[in-house]
Amino acid sequence: MNHIIDASGKKVGRIASQVAAILNGKDKTSFRKNKVTDSTVTIMNAGKIDITEKKKKATTFTSYSGYPGGLKTLEMDKIIAKKGMGEILRRAVYGMLPTNKLRSRRILHLKIKE
Repeated sequence: MNHIIDASGKKVGRIASQVAAILNGKDKTSFRKNKVTDSTVTIMNAGKIDITEKKKKATTFTSYSGYPGGLKTLEMDKIIAKKGMGEILRRAVYGMLPTNKLRSRRILHLKIKE
């Protein structure tokens, strides 16, 4: 089942929580937490998301490799300049999915169009 969401003028968290629920299969009566659903979510107009300039500069994304000196921090505006607004949405949805073996398979059902 295909879902199309228009992101123009909406906040990142609102869209991400809606998409995460669909990718988990919570919108279906046949919900099973150990199965990946066949739902595909397409987000249109990702470049028109409502993000303030203050939030772009203040929000940082961190990742740690596990090795000494392996802590990396990136600001939101640098990620947007390098990879676009779609990457911010993808990271937000990825963070809202449950941390288990199915997480990487569920995120593959997300398509983002600028």
